[in-house]
Amino acid sequence: MKVVSVVLSGGVGSRLWPASRARHPKPFIRLPDGENLIQKTFRRALSIDGVVELLVVTNDELYFKTIDEYQRAQLPETSFRCILEPFGKNTAASVLLSCLSVKDAHGEDAAVLILPADHLINDHEGFGKAVSLALQAAEKDKLVTFGLTPNSPETGYGYIEADLSQPFSGGFVVNEFHEKPSLETAQEFLDSGNYYWNSGIFCFKASVLIEQFETHSPELFCLIEEAYKNSKFELRGSSQVTLIPKDLFSQVHDISIDYALFEKSKEIVTIPSDFTWSDIGSWLAMSQLTPEDANSNRLNGEVYTVDSTGNYVRSRDKLTALVGVDDLIVVDTVDALLVAHKDKTQDVKKIVSYLKAVKHETHELHKTVHRPWGSFTTLESCDRFKIKRIVVKPKASLSLQMHHHRSEHWIVVSGMAKVVNNNEEFLLNSNESTFILAGHSHRLENPGVIELVLIEVQSGDYLGEDDICRLDDIYGRLDLALTTED
Repeated sequence: MKVVSVVLSGGVGSRLWPASRARHPKPFIRLPDGENLIQKTFRRALSIDGVVELLVVTNDELYFKTIDEYQRAQLPETSFRCILEPFGKNTAASVLLSCLSVKDAHGEDAAVLILPADHLINDHEGFGKAVSLALQAAEKDKLVTFGLTPNSPETGYGYIEADLSQPFSGGFVVNEFHEKPSLETAQEFLDSGNYYWNSGIFCFKASVLIEQFETHSPELFCLIEEAYKNSKFELRGSSQVTLIPKDLFSQVHDISIDYALFEKSKEIVTIPSDFTWSDIGSWLAMSQLTPEDANSNRLNGEVYTVDSTGNYVRSRDKLTALVGVDDLIVVDTVDALLVAHKDKTQDVKKIVSYLKAVKHETHELHKTVHRPWGSFTTLESCDRFKIKRIVVKPKASLSLQMHHHRSEHWIVVSGMAKVVNNNEEFLLNSNESTFILAGHSHRLENPGVIELVLIEVQSGDYLGEDDICRLDDIYGRLDLALTTED
């Protein structure tokens, strides 16, 4: 049986603020071992026997970041495609879009393995065994969920109620799905022995999912199918990209695959799974990845503690000192600091809701913003000037653009820059500079084989990021809304 591993990458991960932002969400946060969750998910997705393709469902904002992480992971060569949603509509739309795409590309009998991009699974052998059982059930036209054996009365997970009297291909027929319970109910689930955590990992034939979806959610099916049929296909580098149209996708309901289908279908089987798993749903969960010191502190970065126990600190940019405090979560980034008690880590999302409501940029972006050509970091910003550090990848190029209200001074720190300034084209080496007058069309390119690093000083009456007009762009972004520079 052909297998396509589908990675869903779209959640914000608000409980992991300030490391997680809307445009740098949880799957891209570096873990203590140097990798991030999406790289680990790619490895897991490609480790399954019979995998013929890796398909990622994400959005246009995260596409180039996704490609970068895929390339950095140095994975085995395989077919790689992306479906780009214009905005998130929850898992029902993402799952159905992926199945429609897989059916077209690989036929009705192709199996689909759905993997969220933000899960951590270290037990690769146990995961592989569970997938093998799931594929056997999927081959018999069942929709398969992975039910994780609970070891505590968790209130933050949904539960799957299995009918132990109806075994099926190494699993059990599902009686019912239950939403996040109270602590008392969660304890009852744990004691009963036939309830499992709903992992959000699924497996089925593409054609079976499509048929069941059309049967149980026909209106939603038609909306998603219409959006898929009117999608555009592009080749970006060596990867095929499917672009879902905004106008049609805006009509799709925001609903999970559990509500839209699994709670209605009678063809659901769960595979009880004992592999170690975490959705890294809070800083408390993240802290478990760092070993404890003699005082039960878990420390990342240059951290000193005095009479302090049971704390987690993530501070990679500056020295952090704790004196006489216990059971705190301290997460420091360049532009934001979080201090929370361990018992309140689930409430971090309330901070993000507030920041979003007041339109504070720290809910969306870091000081360093990644772009397909590299990144830029805002070093200082005042009323009439802004200073940035710009890093351009080898052979990469910013868009040809112009500004109405600001001029720019570029100073090369390292590498070589190829500059277009109106009708002039020239090279700049280290310690050389140039001035771009407001109204001049200009482009910055790195023709070399090492990173280009430069300092940009903007000056003018208006320095808003919407003062940019793209004239040409090798990454096809001319029609994108300009909310951040280039």
